[in-house]
Amino acid sequence: MTITTALPAVRPYEGYVYAYPHKTAYRPLADRPALCDLWAAERKDALSLYLHIPFCEVRCGFCNLFTRIGAPQELTTRYLDALDRQATAVREALGDGGPVRFAAAAFGGGTPTFLTAGELERLCDIAEKRMGADLRSAPLSVETSPATATADRLAVLADRGATRISIGVQSFVDAEARAAVRPQRRAEVEAALGRIRDAGAPVLNVDLIYGIDGQTERSWLASLDAALAWRPEELYLYPLYVRPLTGLHRLGPAAGPEAAAREEARWDEQRLRLYAAGRDHLLERGYEQVSMRMFRRADAPQEGPGDYACQTDGMIGLGCGARSYTAGLHYSFDYAVDMREIRSIIDGFTATEDFSRAEVGRYVDAEEARRRHLLQSLLQAAGLETAAYRTRFGTDPCEDFAAELGRFAERGWLDAGAPDGVLRLSPRGLAHSDAVGPALFSSGVRAAMAAYERK
Repeated sequence: MTITTALPAVRPYEGYVYAYPHKTAYRPLADRPALCDLWAAERKDALSLYLHIPFCEVRCGFCNLFTRIGAPQELTTRYLDALDRQATAVREALGDGGPVRFAAAAFGGGTPTFLTAGELERLCDIAEKRMGADLRSAPLSVETSPATATADRLAVLADRGATRISIGVQSFVDAEARAAVRPQRRAEVEAALGRIRDAGAPVLNVDLIYGIDGQTERSWLASLDAALAWRPEELYLYPLYVRPLTGLHRLGPAAGPEAAAREEARWDEQRLRLYAAGRDHLLERGYEQVSMRMFRRADAPQEGPGDYACQTDGMIGLGCGARSYTAGLHYSFDYAVDMREIRSIIDGFTATEDFSRAEVGRYVDAEEARRRHLLQSLLQAAGLETAAYRTRFGTDPCEDFAAELGRFAERGWLDAGAPDGVLRLSPRGLAHSDAVGPALFSSGVRAAMAAYERK
């Protein structure tokens, strides 16, 4: 007689894993290592460059990114001054011992196009003249919003070599945008999309969100069709999260534990249903699935950074919300969600004169590097090539992570029909990516995240 034990239930939306280790596992670095020492032994011939602008015209109800509303009293000028000082220090730390080349660049935030056209020119100058990035030869991705995607800003970006413009639309249904605490109207969104297409960037990406209060499958597909009318080269479909200290979290109704559990289960089911409907809708219309969130038009040029380029080693982040990744240390500045804390951190950044040392971060040992490689690869639809893993680490991923992969297989999250030498998620596994990712976190990272004090 065989006795089987049911696996414990897991929520499909435990957390979006866009980087590992998670930033809430970072801590102040007691040794404050010098950047010149951190980068001395790193390869520098194919670096990625990320410039972070922590300003938005409004803050959406679901947003927990490091950003503040507005920039009074010439704060953007002071911020760009600090960014210039930081870039100078970082480029000096990279040294002259070998070729320094940037293979990809991105401006994110916040909303980079919150800056004026003249300020965007200066931002590009910092990337090129201070860091030495050739923005016209390397893929350059820039995030924007409907209100800030103006013709003069887009003209600057086009002239400086932007190959990918990503716009956060979230919903083409005005009532849903209001429910997500995102003040916008569809007419404004459509006008912005027209200006982006007129600017001529090879890749347009549109971000949409599912799981908004009042959203139905019909309204969700209507938003998708409205986006598809512009034939975007890429689409990102994000499940809505309500995270602590965000606007939606503050607006949420108080409920007892049982009622809250029922509501979470209902919401999980709704998001899974909408995800499947959106996925199938795009696959039927000539898009390929790159990850749970990312879909690329099959005939589109692959311009701009890859889906997880911002998570690879050799990443240099400039700005107070940016992260940098060497092989052994991930580092950044302090992190917060509360607006008062964010303002304080930005003020501290703009007053900083010495950017020669890493202040906040987390060291990455060999085990964490293995986890990171597996996690990054497995969350992509193409999966992990086991031979590449063995070449890099000298071990087998199925042995290193036998327990975790065994549980994934039991849940039907692994593709039993994958080619030899490829470890990849099944369609069900991809749908549960936000449970797969957290399940691969180490105990040390989990403990650090649990001990993090939200602010």
